[in-house]
Formats: sequence, C-alpha cells, structure tokens
Amino acid sequence: MTAQLIDGKAIAAQVRAEVAARAAKRNAEGKPKPTLATVLVGDRADSAAYVSSKQKACAELGMGSLNQSLPADISQAELEKLIASLNADKSVHGILVQLPLPSHLNEERVLQLIGVEKDVDGFSPINIGRLAQRGREPLFVPCTPAGCVYLLDKSGVQIEGAHAVVLGRSNIVGMPAALLMMARNATVTVCHSRTQDLPALVKQADILIVAIGNAEFVRGDWIKPGAAVIDVGINSKPDATKKSGYRLVGDVNFDEAKEVAGCITPVPGGVGPMTIAMLMQNTLRAAEIQDA
Repeated sequence: MTAQLIDGKAIAAQVRAEVAARAAKRNAEGKPKPTLATVLVGDRADSAAYVSSKQKACAELGMGSLNQSLPADISQAELEKLIASLNADKSVHGILVQLPLPSHLNEERVLQLIGVEKDVDGFSPINIGRLAQRGREPLFVPCTPAGCVYLLDKSGVQIEGAHAVVLGRSNIVGMPAALLMMARNATVTVCHSRTQDLPALVKQADILIVAIGNAEFVRGDWIKPGAAVIDVGINSKPDATKKSGYRLVGDVNFDEAKEVAGCITPVPGGVGPMTIAMLMQNTLRAAEIQDA
C-alpha cells in the first residue's frame, strides 16, 4: 500500500475528547449542559440507529439529549408545532431532524423552521446561504462535509490552490463540500450523473471527495497519483466470508485506489466517525453562542 491511511476513528476521538473537556469545563462553571434534541419521525430502522448513536455520543461526552419519537403519520402542522416548541425551549441548544422524512411531509419547510442558532446540522437555508457567499460565515456547517475538511487538514493536505473534484451534488454532502473547498481557495469541479468523461475529470483532482452512494464506482486508474481521496460512501457488498453475509465498502475501489493515492480514507473508519464528532462540536458551539 502506497497511500497514507487517514484514520477517521482516531481523529474523531481527538475531536470528541476536546468537546468533552470543554463541556466538563462548562458544567464546572455551572453553565447549562449542551443539549441536543433529536426528532425521529416513523420507524425506519436505519434512522433509529443513527439517532441512537447521536444520543449515545451526547451521554459519553457529558452532554444532554432529548429524543422526540413521532408516528410516521404525523401531520405537517403537528411537526411544525414541535419544532417551534424546541426553538423556544432554552434548555435545548441544538435541533436535529433525522432525514429522510415520510413523503407526505414538507422536508424543506421543516428545515427552514429550525432556528439558525440551533441548526446544528447546518442545513438551514440561512447557514447554507452564508456558506455560499464570500465574506459571510455560517454559524454551523453540515457535519459530514465539515468532517471531510477536518480530515484533510489533520492529514496535512494543502487545500489552497489545489484542484478539488467533488463527485456528487447532494444538499447534505456534495454541494456543501464544494462550497467549503471554494472558501479555502481551492479550484473546484463538481461532477454528477450527467458529467461527460468522468474518469478524465476525476484524474485531474489533487483532492477527490466522493459521495454518490454507488459501491466501488471510482476505479484506481481514475485517480491522479498522489491525490488525497475522501470517500464518503457507505455501501453493503455481498461477502460470504462474513457472518452478516456482507461487508461495507465505499464509493471508491479502495484496493485499487490505495496503490495510487497519496492519502485515502477507509470505509468503514474514515469519514463516518467524523460526522457525529462534528455534530457534537456544533452542539457545544450552539450552547456557547446561546450563552453570549
């Protein structure tokens, strides 16, 4: 293996330790415990697991959590009423609505209602709008893209002046990641399902961020020698040697890419641990903002 492995577990553990120390200091000073409210609509097993992991992280770091589990058939009006009550609750510092919502609910409307100072997911149109504009700082940046940039910084990757290629244009990862790269003075190309000659564009990347949800889509010969590769994808691939019958792989063919890249995130153990670490950091920051 020629590429440096970017250890997301170890780097996330450092972030979590820093957050825990700052939270403990607040508690010792008698300040309110940073508290995250999670809103779970319906009974999707994956969404419930994600919410549970966020609550567990809060407990481990000395922070508070409040879970609102709602029936799948809740009305738009009832959900909006709950968001309004959480906005008004001074003991709640961050609000996270677990996505996706059931199809009868207006997801965009719900996200717009979350107060900008409690938008720890960074999905508010106000925070995204500030991220997109030069000279304006969002209060919060979406957790997964923020984690990607943090991993690059911790790995010593030079972002300024680099050509960053972002494969994927979702509101949750791709577009915020591209905006963060531009804010750090990279030259950015955003690729997607309609991009022509994708391998040729990917091969120009000094920094490659991939978030498309397509198992091992990016091949090793697409990658520029020495490039930094951040693989956000998490996909199940059949594997008879595993007790579960499958293993987790990214959107990049890791075995091929590691022989070409300068540094690369594994899946699992790369970007995934950073998402919750950055959410905890955002929740602590929300408490600090609301103190002021």
